[in-house]
Amino acid sequence: MNHFPIHGPFVAFLGLLCLVPPGAVAISWLLAPRTQGAEKRTTYESGIEPVGEAWIQFSVRYYMYALVFVIFDVETMFLYPWAVVFDRVGALALLEVCLFLFILLIGLVYAWRKGALEWL
Repeated sequence: MNHFPIHGPFVAFLGLLCLVPPGAVAISWLLAPRTQGAEKRTTYESGIEPVGEAWIQFSVRYYMYALVFVIFDVETMFLYPWAVVFDRVGALALLEVCLFLFILLIGLVYAWRKGALEWL
């Protein structure tokens, strides 16, 4: 009599976890070309020959824009599960989410006034 039926799939998954990544690395190593010609060492980007230096310094505004995007992306990640269980969590959870959104709104207004959302 098997008291723990979940062990079978778990062990199978663990076995795949231990075999697939090393197997993929071994297959890619076996199939990789052995020649190191000039074409292989060139930089490739969208089929166009690279022009100029690869090291370009970006304006800090791009980083601020990306940071604001990530903040609101994480907000979406937090709001989606809450919306799924909205009918079971009650009115207090609604107030908590409204507070959460208000704090994010304050951050958005601050970033907007500081010019972090201006794309120049």
